[in-house]
Amino acid sequence: MAPRTIEETGPSRPLNVEQIVRKAQNFDYNPLIPLKYWLRTAGTLLKEAEIYEHEGNDQQTYLLLFRHAQLVIRNLSTHPDARQGKNRLALAQANKDVDHGLMKLEVLKPRINKRYERYEQLLHDRDTRRASASAREASRSREQKALSNQQVPSQRPISDPPADSDTETLAAGENRDLAVKLAHKEIRRRATARKATRQAGISEEVEHERRTAGVWGNWEEAFTKNDESIDQDTLSRQMQNVRLQVSGSTSAESRNGSSRPSFESQKSNYHYPAVPEHRDSGSWKPSPQVSSSLDDYSLRSTPTSLGAPELPPKDYDADRPRNQNALPLRPEKEALSASSTLFNLDQNPAPQQDLKPSTFTFKPSAYLESGTPLRTIFLPPDLRHRFLSIALPNTRANLETCGILCGTLVSNALFISKLVIPDQESTSDTCETINESQLFDYVDGEDLMVLGWIHTHPTQTCFMSSRDLHTHGGYQVMMPESIAIVCAPSKGDWGVFRLTDPPGMKTVLNCTQTGLFHPHAESNIYTDALRPGHVYEAKGLEFDVVDLRPH
Repeated sequence: MAPRTIEETGPSRPLNVEQIVRKAQNFDYNPLIPLKYWLRTAGTLLKEAEIYEHEGNDQQTYLLLFRHAQLVIRNLSTHPDARQGKNRLALAQANKDVDHGLMKLEVLKPRINKRYERYEQLLHDRDTRRASASAREASRSREQKALSNQQVPSQRPISDPPADSDTETLAAGENRDLAVKLAHKEIRRRATARKATRQAGISEEVEHERRTAGVWGNWEEAFTKNDESIDQDTLSRQMQNVRLQVSGSTSAESRNGSSRPSFESQKSNYHYPAVPEHRDSGSWKPSPQVSSSLDDYSLRSTPTSLGAPELPPKDYDADRPRNQNALPLRPEKEALSASSTLFNLDQNPAPQQDLKPSTFTFKPSAYLESGTPLRTIFLPPDLRHRFLSIALPNTRANLETCGILCGTLVSNALFISKLVIPDQESTSDTCETINESQLFDYVDGEDLMVLGWIHTHPTQTCFMSSRDLHTHGGYQVMMPESIAIVCAPSKGDWGVFRLTDPPGMKTVLNCTQTGLFHPHAESNIYTDALRPGHVYEAKGLEFDVVDLRPH
């Protein structure tokens, strides 16, 4: 199961470093998940920490950086795959990233504790005022009884102190237009910054090192603000001390019996939502282009490739439990045109304000079955239509097609902004991603996050096969919000899914069956992620298509 990246639902009372550390250590680690997935998870944690840092969220930045250090130092260094030659270089880079992260932790620590102490002082002052006001009120009550004609002035209520934040918390579903404008502005700003960096002749390696070292976030200035003469030996000793603290704090916790129980020791009494029953609303049909030949981290011990979904045999669907064979409701029909992804800022204008990511935070709109909040994913409504038009040649030939959903994090919400078509090999029942290094080189070079995947069932209905479930387990290990979109063009159906957690993630990650198609004991392994889940379609959200297949 992936390290959770969301611990709060919005602005709340500040935490001190000790409390944040306890939250950062609260994640499940499964060594049976291949190391390559954990390394991608570590990279995702760093990307998220960088964004939260830019938005001024010290608390979440500290949590993610500490969790990254904990994952790499304590877990990945002892992973069964750690000694393989192809993984040594990646682990060395991960440990280098940890060193840069520990420098940031040392800078953040006093700032976080100072904010916490300020809030605690405000709480103390409030309680003191309340006690004083109660005493005065009691005294006035006694005086009023003696002087019944004397008017007692009204008292202003004493409220809780503010959470020391200027961030406005918003509901995602009610503010989609604002979310789209905010995302467009921030994504363009980041693209401009990347372009300027490359024009300046800074290599991607140096850019990555500067980002993880915090040079662009004024960390160097903050680190040396009080002492310009800090030498490298002192800095090295500080990092080693923090390393020991990271490892030691967890060891002590384990010795005290307070560590989080493993999967095997946990009992689940949750009521798990089922995928809604299929209802053909008739609001979505294949486009004319598509209808030509269509009537108009653990994976199993021998995991499939990251982007390699497969379909079950033709009779598999008939034997599936009813609640897994169901589909989400169709949204309103969207017109497919070359200009449909362009957003007119004059339509439904939001209040005139400075759209900065640090000004807003979108609260989670759904939760895992365990109660863990999920950040909202905003999905372009036109994306599936564009994908189906790209997949049309394969669909006509009864071949599957898959794509990767990429995007970024803005104001505690995830925005899908790229549809990447990887190099792949397809059959009528499978779609195998090949040349994964090319895919992830592109993703990393564009500072993108992998938010899920999309694939077709050319002749089948819309559901998650056993192969799909194992494939998606690799995505949801990297990020718990990851989604799988399944398109069944011959049926005019589509769906957005995620694994339940629990029991789906545990069932899939612990499954050791090696057959191409196989049943699972649990019946509620996956569920609908579109409303009322954590996925919202956002009209006007722009996206690009990048096709990495050789032509």
